[in-house]
Amino acid sequence: MSPSSSRPARKAVIPVAGMGTRFLPATKAVPKELLPVVDRPALQYIVEEAARAGLPEVLMVTGRNKAAIEDFFDRTPELEAALEKKGDAARLAAVQESTEVAQVHFVRQGEARGLGHAVLQAAAFVGDEPFAVLLGDDLIDARDHLLEQMLAVQAEHGGSVIALLDVGRENIDKYGAVAVEPTADGGDVVAVTGLVEKPPVEEAPSSLAIIGRYVLAPEIFDVLRETAPGRGGEIQLTDALATLVERGEPVHGVVFTGRRYDTGDKLDYLKAVVRLAAERDDLGPSFTAFLREFLSELPVEGASSS
Repeated sequence: MSPSSSRPARKAVIPVAGMGTRFLPATKAVPKELLPVVDRPALQYIVEEAARAGLPEVLMVTGRNKAAIEDFFDRTPELEAALEKKGDAARLAAVQESTEVAQVHFVRQGEARGLGHAVLQAAAFVGDEPFAVLLGDDLIDARDHLLEQMLAVQAEHGGSVIALLDVGRENIDKYGAVAVEPTADGGDVVAVTGLVEKPPVEEAPSSLAIIGRYVLAPEIFDVLRETAPGRGGEIQLTDALATLVERGEPVHGVVFTGRRYDTGDKLDYLKAVVRLAAERDDLGPSFTAFLREFLSELPVEGASSS
């Protein structure tokens, strides 16, 4: 294990430079990362996850038209003063929570050249220590400590650790896929022996897909600088991780079987809102009662509407 890899991770990187085209026209004016999931932006869930896992410093890699993200994580003295004057302690605490959960920094990507290029913008912020990368389209339920487990695996084995999900052979061409071997840890911790970005179904090494959580060794930056554009003409993080594997650097995977909410697709976004709202103490009982009534009124599929 290299000296850098033996240090504990303290920082998280969240790429947020994407244009959010799947949610147009809403994202013409509002960054997709700030679209509400119930009553908090998806991005706030991600920052809270990083802080909960012991990563108090967060870098967001932004792009043009993302100034609203910086505003969201900044203080709003006028709003806070107004809420305090009204005695609205609950909303005041909610407003302040987003600015106090972590120390948030920002850097511009400049041009969209892929996830690998976005991660490379964090080199100066990260320095010579391991770090986490969290993608904003994947919400991991707060009750499932995936990132904490990944950090523990990295602390034990060094190198890099990626989150994996079995998506079935029929869906693997939409993801980065991996070849794996069992480890002495057993269970859900595997050794990654190969990676390929969005392979044809018949060429995929497994049905295990990379999802949006990584704990990376700082050596990834040198590899990314040498990585040529790959699929889609972009610098792929998957390609850089494949190079680390080829060089004999340890890359482990944690196979996740918990609760994950995809907010990058319109249908899955709606499912995430419904699931999270239904489990809220303040909203759940009334909301689930509405859902039952609403579902009872829907026509049975295939039945005549007359």
